[in-house]
Amino acid sequence: MISSIAHQHRFYRDRITARVLVSFTVAVQETDLFILAETPLPGQARASILNYRYQLEEYIRVHPAFLESFSPLPPDPLAPPFIKEMLHAADAAGVGPMAAVAGAFAEMVGRDLLQFSGEIVVENGGDLYLKVVRDITIGIYAGDSPLSNRLALRIPADATPAGVCTSSGTVGHSISLGRADAVTIIAASAFLADAAATAVGNCVSSPDDIQRGLERARAIDGVRGAVIIINDQLGAWGAVELVSV
Repeated sequence: MISSIAHQHRFYRDRITARVLVSFTVAVQETDLFILAETPLPGQARASILNYRYQLEEYIRVHPAFLESFSPLPPDPLAPPFIKEMLHAADAAGVGPMAAVAGAFAEMVGRDLLQFSGEIVVENGGDLYLKVVRDITIGIYAGDSPLSNRLALRIPADATPAGVCTSSGTVGHSISLGRADAVTIIAASAFLADAAATAVGNCVSSPDDIQRGLERARAIDGVRGAVIIINDQLGAWGAVELVSV
């Protein structure tokens, strides 16, 4: 069984809108996706989720360390392709492979749906995969921080496909060793963005750690930008354009 956030109303989705794309949700057990596309594609999305859940659950059954490890595992040339991508992202970020699972499902389902829609946004527990033809802004939810929902990232269309993933030590059920209200990472891959958000979040326990967290993000090959929010303090590095909302 995949360990993930329990199914619940994800209130931050109420703030996600798009003037052109239509929205729909698809949930299979713990996997709960909010999707924007040119046309409703719930059947295709559900089939994609079932496919990757089966592959992941079977792989974990044979390789239980994949679920349990908090450190990178060696490459496995016999693993399914998306499992290989999770292993690679985890190795790049220095975390366990399941740190990339939410981003992995967002990206794999998104890639599959691009067969049917020229634009796709897939959100999975605050982790996003984007392929758009218009610039898009993504609000940053940071729990009880006074900066929560007051800032957004503007992502240029020509910078997609991209992954934009957030880890928090104060919001949700994801495992974080730090106390940041939000660590948001931008990368070409949602696999990497998710794993890197966990890695950076693990080293931010107070506002004094913001610079150290940004340096950690800069050191991960493939990370394009990072935003760290803790209490009323914020730090940013890289290809980050913040706008007020």
